Amino acid sequence: MRRSPPFRLTRYFSITSLVGLVLVTIVLIGVYRTLTERHLVDHEGRANADLTRALANTLWGQYGDFVIGSVGRTRADLLADPRLAALRTDVLTRVSGLSVAKIKVYNVDGLTVFSSDEGQIGENKRDNDGFRAALSGTVASHITYRERFDAFEGVLNKRNLIASYVPLRPTPGGAAEGVVEVYSDVTDLLQRQSTAQWQVAAAVVGALSTLYLFLFMVVRKADGIISRQERERAAREEEVRHQAYHDALTGLPNRAYFAERLSEAISASTRHGHTGALMFIDLDRFKIVNDSLGHDAGDALLKAVSARIRGCLRDSDLLFRMGGDEFTAILAHIEAPEDATHVARRILEAVARPVRVHEHELVVGATIGIAVYPGDGEDADTVLKNADAAMYSAKDAGRGTHAFYRAEMNRRAMQRLTLETDLQKGFREGEFSLHYQPRLDTATQRVVALEALMRWHSPSRGLVLPGEFIGVMEDTGMMTIVGEWVLRSACTQIRRWLDAGVPALRVSVNVSSVQFQSPGFVPMVERVLSDSGVPPALVELELTESLLIGQPDPARATIEALKALGVRIAIDDFGTGYSALNYLRHFAVDYLKIDRSFVTDIATNARDRAVARSITELARALGIIVVAEGVETEAQADFFRGIHCGEMQGFLFGRPLPIEQVQRLLDSERSSGTSQGMGSVVA
Repeated sequence: MRRSPPFRLTRYFSITSLVGLVLVTIVLIGVYRTLTERHLVDHEGRANADLTRALANTLWGQYGDFVIGSVGRTRADLLADPRLAALRTDVLTRVSGLSVAKIKVYNVDGLTVFSSDEGQIGENKRDNDGFRAALSGTVASHITYRERFDAFEGVLNKRNLIASYVPLRPTPGGAAEGVVEVYSDVTDLLQRQSTAQWQVAAAVVGALSTLYLFLFMVVRKADGIISRQERERAAREEEVRHQAYHDALTGLPNRAYFAERLSEAISASTRHGHTGALMFIDLDRFKIVNDSLGHDAGDALLKAVSARIRGCLRDSDLLFRMGGDEFTAILAHIEAPEDATHVARRILEAVARPVRVHEHELVVGATIGIAVYPGDGEDADTVLKNADAAMYSAKDAGRGTHAFYRAEMNRRAMQRLTLETDLQKGFREGEFSLHYQPRLDTATQRVVALEALMRWHSPSRGLVLPGEFIGVMEDTGMMTIVGEWVLRSACTQIRRWLDAGVPALRVSVNVSSVQFQSPGFVPMVERVLSDSGVPPALVELELTESLLIGQPDPARATIEALKALGVRIAIDDFGTGYSALNYLRHFAVDYLKIDRSFVTDIATNARDRAVARSITELARALGIIVVAEGVETEAQADFFRGIHCGEMQGFLFGRPLPIEQVQRLLDSERSSGTSQGMGSVVA
């Protein structure tokens, strides 16, 4: 009986593929639903735990004795206690506007001490698994469905809820002194997840069906192919591939391999949304060496130059020999065209160094053309053609240089290099100055501090703000020197005010991460204080919150050394991570500047108000003064006055001013006895 491989293989493929398609779809739906529900439960559990910690931070000191002392009390006793009503009012005030359906508080015996549904007060949950898990220190959350549910705002029907049992631990790492149960309404979220689940399933089924049809055709074609000597072909494959794709002289990948890898790099950049660059490198004066000293010398020179070029590239970059004296380099991922400029400059410098070959000291150069993809082409041929055109453009402009394919990229790269040069020249020639922005005491409305902010007055660029050049300073290593100049200039100004009889004002100076992490930072601060003779208490150093969270132990040691000098420490942009509140106990800071992202919507966003209020109350308990940064409206100012925030800063009170206007502001305030004179100065 004659075999019919095409028919049998196709039949088996069809059956197994269809079964696999059905099974994958079923498993996908189940796994997707399980994972999304688990993610939702974890997310709500963390949110409810954060809410519980915020409530504990603000309310435990007032009601902790009520919860702890409720052991053995009856329902009637609890309802008769006036603290229950006060607790209810405070809890409702703090969760107003949040997606919380119900809150219950249990003591360590499982007695319901408080519930937003008063009918449940006095019930005992000691045998509840969630309560026992929370009492042991674990947050336990689960989804539950209720046909009828008594919530804060009335009765809810047919709702999906997430109940979270959260341990009440007033001190981090301490034993639980109670349990809070928080119910979140997630009905709408589950409905959206269900819709998304079926959409994903439909998309996957469509994709798998397309793949199935494609593979079905491939299998039918494969049925007619008779494969012979497969093992011998596989053994030779790697050797043949290496010979086909690599240059015998330098060992570098060759032109044939180049096209494949460039196509892969362009596809990856399009898929992931990043930028890459192709360099076309042509050696200058190589033909003279080859013709005068022979091919052996030329080959030795090519090997030495290719090794130098390879040494200028990153491990992720690829170098190819295209033939003769031409090379290409794929920079698979660059942040900006300037990155390619720096690599090109390194290559040009390396190639230009003399090479000793056969007792001869040879000097060659290189010219480089650069194309940036996908902007300069979406396929390998186009990008290569454009890089080649850029290389010839560079040769026309003068050998031994580099050029981009697009003129605007050339301009951008030159602008960056010009900016670096102008910054260095501007700093040497005294083009930098400090502006000062006032900070007001919230209670007295008087200026109590000034923040020193750097400005660059460039003859060609005009007034340049720090956001346009701070990053360049950090990249070029200027920040340490410039940072010392800023601190020294601020201290010199403080000394002048003191000598002139101006009442003492604190001046805050921003510290970059490059400065703070430098081993010489603390000695530099000590040296500047000694040289200027300024009382250290009038100097405030502003650090970012990320410095404390990212490297807490080194940061703590540096802060302690600075505090030993007597300077004040402020944490700038505080609140970007709520968990950072835990770090305050470990850092000797004097001021917290609430991040302006909370201040912007403070008048309308309940969560922002809750976070700001919690930060202020906790900071006050720790003896830390809170500064509201970026206050621009009276509504924002009224809120911070209402929560007794220590100080405020923002355009509502004054913009950063040059020293002459600051002096007039201070003179006006001294003569009026209030801060009313500020408005005329700012205007």
